[in-house]
Amino acid sequence: MNKKSDSMPLPRQIIIGIQFLFVAFGATVLVPLLVGIDPSIALLSAGIGTLLFHLVTKGQVPVFLGSSFAFIAPIVEATKQFGLAGTLSGLIAVGIVYMIVSGLIKLWGIGFIERIFPSVVVGPVIMVIGLSLAPEAVKMAKSDWTLAIVSLLTAIAIVIYTKGLIKLIPIFMGILVGYILALILGKIDFTPIKDAAWFSLPPFTAPEWSWKAIIYMTPVAIAPLIEHVGDMYAIGAVAEKNFIKKPGLHRTMLGDGIATSLAALMGSVPNTTYSEVTGAISLTKITNPRVLRIAAITAIVFSLVGKVSGFLKSIPSAVLGGIMLLLFGMIASVGIRTLVESKAKLSSTRNQVIVSIILTIGIGGAVINIGNFSLAGIGLASLSGVILNLILPDKSKPVKMKK
Repeated sequence: MNKKSDSMPLPRQIIIGIQFLFVAFGATVLVPLLVGIDPSIALLSAGIGTLLFHLVTKGQVPVFLGSSFAFIAPIVEATKQFGLAGTLSGLIAVGIVYMIVSGLIKLWGIGFIERIFPSVVVGPVIMVIGLSLAPEAVKMAKSDWTLAIVSLLTAIAIVIYTKGLIKLIPIFMGILVGYILALILGKIDFTPIKDAAWFSLPPFTAPEWSWKAIIYMTPVAIAPLIEHVGDMYAIGAVAEKNFIKKPGLHRTMLGDGIATSLAALMGSVPNTTYSEVTGAISLTKITNPRVLRIAAITAIVFSLVGKVSGFLKSIPSAVLGGIMLLLFGMIASVGIRTLVESKAKLSSTRNQVIVSIILTIGIGGAVINIGNFSLAGIGLASLSGVILNLILPDKSKPVKMKK
């Protein structure tokens, strides 16, 4: 652990903690905006979830939990079928899946994850997550191509041409520049800001039990589970600590699971460890977990400021659409990178079959109905990939984790 950051005066820790929140802010509020949930509840659940994560992991891991992009498409589709309240029960189940896997890791170690979820399954599942919402991104962007293109180009320029902390906030900067342009062009509706109180509790939505939503949503947990493992290796490398051993991957997975289930109980979206924050930690060399807890407390404070939520709701959909054009493509590219870096043998007919089935089922929107049982989309694609990998001869390369 960085001793310099441990001995840093509290006022400076607070300033850096707020800065870390802004690194995660754009992505954290974008997910609820896209799925129709009030962003203030996402900020609240991210803050509380992060503090719970730190409690479970004995305050040893410098992590901030923000809204997970992996669940955007499933939440949008599940909400159409089961309503938001029903969908939330599925998201609670996702957190429970994390907890179950945490117990299995404690018993068997990490090896079984790589055997059941090799790169030839995880890679195309991540691609499906990114590409399945591409039509929605275009639909939002085409409502005003000028705003969408400016927002998109800003985000691209930030990613490619900038250095330092600003490079880690392309979503935030893209939205900011797009919003300013919309403001200049007179395309901002200030009603949400005017109607919002200065201080108010975020709107909570109570979950409603739905077996269909649970069955629909739980297979989607595959990709985020693998992502969590990779993130723990990554943050461990930055902090020069082996968090897989201490406090243990089972504890970090348990913390993520508890945070995700609690978020759903509050009416929010699932949480995940944020790579952007890991990048910020790498740049600043600030590895003290207390700084991330300050970021979490700041998120909670922001969630109680009604004007912040009103401002976020006033962002034109075309601005969000422009960001989505880049974001969902980037998610898909992570899936491709997973296949490449793990050196998955795609010349193998067996592996080609697995990849092709996952992609066609996931992107094509296939649905299986057996009585009251229904499985569709990313969940069906994920489950199909896992089953094919287990029953077809030969074994795939495991997902390559950063160690």
